[in-house]
Amino acid sequence: MKAPIALAAGLALLMSTAIPAGAGDVVIRSDLSPKDLARVQAVTTPTSDFSKAEPFEIRQGGAGTSQHGVSRDAFSHFAPNITFAEEQDFKLGNALFTKLWVSSPSSTQASDGLGPLFNARACQSCHVKDGRGHPPEGERDVTSMFLRLARAPSTPDERARLERLDVMSLPDPVYGGQLQDQAVPGLSAEGRMIIRYDEEPLTLADGETVMLRKPTYSVADLAYGPLDTMTTLSPRIANPMIGLGLIEAIAEEDIQALADPDDRNGDGISGKAARARDHRTGEIKLGRFGWKAQNASVRDQSSSAFAGDIGISTPDDPRSHGDCTRQQADCLASATGVQTRLGDTEAPDPVLDLVTFYAKTLAPPARRDVEDAEVLRGKRQFYESGCTACHTPKFVTSRKADNKAQAFQLIWPYSDLLLHDMGEGLADGQSVGDADGSEWRTPPLWGIGLTKTVNGHSFFLHDGRARSLTEAILWHGGEATAARDLFAASAPQDRKALITFLESL
Repeated sequence: MKAPIALAAGLALLMSTAIPAGAGDVVIRSDLSPKDLARVQAVTTPTSDFSKAEPFEIRQGGAGTSQHGVSRDAFSHFAPNITFAEEQDFKLGNALFTKLWVSSPSSTQASDGLGPLFNARACQSCHVKDGRGHPPEGERDVTSMFLRLARAPSTPDERARLERLDVMSLPDPVYGGQLQDQAVPGLSAEGRMIIRYDEEPLTLADGETVMLRKPTYSVADLAYGPLDTMTTLSPRIANPMIGLGLIEAIAEEDIQALADPDDRNGDGISGKAARARDHRTGEIKLGRFGWKAQNASVRDQSSSAFAGDIGISTPDDPRSHGDCTRQQADCLASATGVQTRLGDTEAPDPVLDLVTFYAKTLAPPARRDVEDAEVLRGKRQFYESGCTACHTPKFVTSRKADNKAQAFQLIWPYSDLLLHDMGEGLADGQSVGDADGSEWRTPPLWGIGLTKTVNGHSFFLHDGRARSLTEAILWHGGEATAARDLFAASAPQDRKALITFLESL
């Protein structure tokens, strides 16, 4: 089992800041003294004592854990350790996050620029209550799920651009990087997503049968001609917003130390660190946000969503016509919301600054029932089944974090933030940056037990196909096959205990 920080034993532990990774590489945490390093190693070593909760386990986000009670607003509280002045920035960011943008031209010049083609009118439209999106259910709102569009390279230049990470994927020539199912007045939406589900039975070792919902995706009512024959469709639901600043504050060295792309230690887990270009500097950094870890920072994730989902330009992604392509002349001829007296984008600074701050300071909720016997039994099952090989329980964030509130915090995200092959069952066939068509970033699990409370549903995985945590586990394949099979072979009471543990997160 890989620890978040693997260290040489004995005297070297106290004398060096070198951190040998599980696969044999050596990385350096430049923010830690030898004394700090020893403390971090001790506190992040996975437990083997499941008779009681670990110290500070209840505080998933360290000092930034929300202590508010369980409610629909459980994901919408600011980290309690930010300053009083920062609370104002959080509230301003919240106002911008929930703000509904309108089409141009408009008398509300601070709010126009929507689209012209778009998937949502506000950040909150996808991240309802700062939580998890859902697939469309009958007449329910489809805003929190959309289709990514990408195709394989067809020329040496396109291959070179992908290899250099100049682009993370190649868009459809006509429809761009995602299917826009809404449009401003006077334009036609690009089309709509069609989902067909087939029920597939899976019989567990004790004879229980679980029905797995297998989706097939297509598009209808395409307004601008056919998709390219090479274009693939990848459905994505919105991820929860909690703890993003803490994830950004995890030392890159600790994440790199977990990577073992060639499985040199032979444990069957070959996590791969993703790379992404910083939107402002062009520098290649560690990717840690998005379903395929295609963004390096919360700010980059935010600017991509502004342009791609809402059609709003920012200094970091100045596409004032959003995802419109050169083949969509009417879209490119539409008015934008750029106000030159304010800047050359529709959401000039400090809009992106404030939304980014809001996203980085949403607090993970406190754990529930950490001392409950059933939760502790389920925790043992989770660890002993090998789930922690990808869902790394805990980290201590960097002392060099941008915000003091997120520095040197013991946090429990249950993710290594690496790319893993999840098997053919979950493959979307779409390469994004370093992620191939069957690889996904390990999603953090903190807050997963409050999905039903916050968002009123229990849909999981990248496309919401799983209707329960049990289904989500049974969809795991690829590198997670052994852990899934152990879960499927467990006694019913052990499976129930593991789910109870997940529901406590």
